[in-house]
Amino acid sequence: MKEERTSEILTTTVGSYAPIDWLLASPSEQAMLDATAAVIHTQRRAGVDLPTDGELYRFDRNHPETNGMIDYFVSQFGGVRRDVGRSDAAAFRSKGEVEFRRKPAGVVEGDIGEGTLDLPAACQQSASVADGPFKFTMTSPFMLARMLLDDHYNDVEKLTLAIADALAKQVADIPAACVQIDEANVPGSPQHAALAQAAINRILDRVTVEKAVHFCFGNYGGQSVQSGDWRPLVNFLNGLHADHLILEVAHRPRSDLDWLKGVGDHLSMGVGVIDVKVNHVETADEVASRIEHAVETLGPNRVGWVHPDCGFWMLNRTIVDRKIDALVAGRDRFLGV
Repeated sequence: MKEERTSEILTTTVGSYAPIDWLLASPSEQAMLDATAAVIHTQRRAGVDLPTDGELYRFDRNHPETNGMIDYFVSQFGGVRRDVGRSDAAAFRSKGEVEFRRKPAGVVEGDIGEGTLDLPAACQQSASVADGPFKFTMTSPFMLARMLLDDHYNDVEKLTLAIADALAKQVADIPAACVQIDEANVPGSPQHAALAQAAINRILDRVTVEKAVHFCFGNYGGQSVQSGDWRPLVNFLNGLHADHLILEVAHRPRSDLDWLKGVGDHLSMGVGVIDVKVNHVETADEVASRIEHAVETLGPNRVGWVHPDCGFWMLNRTIVDRKIDALVAGRDRFLGV
């Protein structure tokens, strides 16, 4: 069932939480569960309507540049070799598609299958300490495909859709109130929008709860990785089989919202009002002003969600918690509650 609305505009977070020092220093299954509980309940205490589990179990200190949103998935797929050699890295770099990564997350040598990936089990761990509804996130097939060296399909469309099929088989059993798919590549590569849309929809069509899709322009050390704007993506967004969108807006030019006026009423709009690329902690007034601008630009009853632009993992925990407080306080100030 879909998330019940308790106010005109709901608050949520996007996915990752700040690294937790004691978990990194002494990792264990129990410590991970305790940390997940702390992350979820930090959000609940702040008043976040739909928290995430912080994605702590995905974080890999060997691949911090993508916070586990790539390697967690592809390293478990069947058909993918994890050991990457010099020639593999050279072949990957020669494609020239991903500048921030020097070598692939893996090499595709056979048909993509679920392998050891078990998303329902991962979600169930979070659900066991959530004490209420929460959102489960996963990386889009298009983004995953771009991080692999394909020595099997030799066709980006076949690879992308094979990944989509492997993920789609698992989502119906995910015990969360909302499933969100994250995509940080297509905003800078709109020429691939049709493929990304088809792959994402294969997964969304199997989701039985609230369906969300998050888009951003990347965040690596506070820098945007993808260039461009929302203008060429409106038709792409309108064709998604989602219930609501989660969009980077706070770090973007204010004019970006003008392009988003073309998104149809069948999609509830989520707008970023917390900038995760800066250490500045927004005030409640700043957040309320950003919400007001979004509502005035997009029209009445179009903004259903407010949230940070992206995940929090690049920020210090004390800053993250204060930004979460500001998110809720700003929403409440805008609504006058």
